[in-house]
Amino acid sequence: MLKKLKSLFIVEDESDKKSTSDQSQEQPKPESETPVPMPEIEVNIEIPEIKDPQGKPDPKFVDILLKAIEKNNMDGFDYLEYKQSLQSLQGMSMDDATRYKSAFAMAKTMGATPEKLLKSANHYINILKKEESKFKEALVNQRKSQIQGREAKIKSVETSIQEKKAQIKKLMQEIEKKEKELEKLKTEINKSAAKVESTNERFHLALNVVMSQITHDLEKMKEFLR
Repeated sequence: MLKKLKSLFIVEDESDKKSTSDQSQEQPKPESETPVPMPEIEVNIEIPEIKDPQGKPDPKFVDILLKAIEKNNMDGFDYLEYKQSLQSLQGMSMDDATRYKSAFAMAKTMGATPEKLLKSANHYINILKKEESKFKEALVNQRKSQIQGREAKIKSVETSIQEKKAQIKKLMQEIEKKEKELEKLKTEINKSAAKVESTNERFHLALNVVMSQITHDLEKMKEFLR
């Protein structure tokens, strides 16, 4: 299941995209289909504002996010199955409206409705938001344990240095020792801060890739599934 979810949400490499594009060009154009009538619905759904993802997401964080989605997979035909149908039509020569409506035509035979699809997509958005909240809490704890403690130590050493400088020459060796300790602590805190921020960036890169795709589908469903 996790492997299938990855295939739905992870962006392919350019070489893979080119291969897929070449294959799609070789496929015959599908026969024109009768437009699928869509029911008139009104669904109020919160769509988060997500920046466009850049770069490749960290596989570790992608796995964490997709495992959370997998663990909370709703019963029956929902957004995930609908997205799979959308993906199966990716290589076809059709615009977004046709593709989303055609996928819905298949979904409809499985008991899906626009309301159910929108509701389930929002369900997975909320799952990702919960994962983001858990990550933020863990990040705060990391910053507290790895940075704030050392910041207090730096202040203590700096105070000690000032005190030692006021003493007689026999304390100069101790002052030099403390200055070296201070530099070591500054180096450690810089490394720790960089590591924590790198972790934060890698998580949000993975989050943005997955959430932006769901958000895109939500917008398209609101536009076309009516």
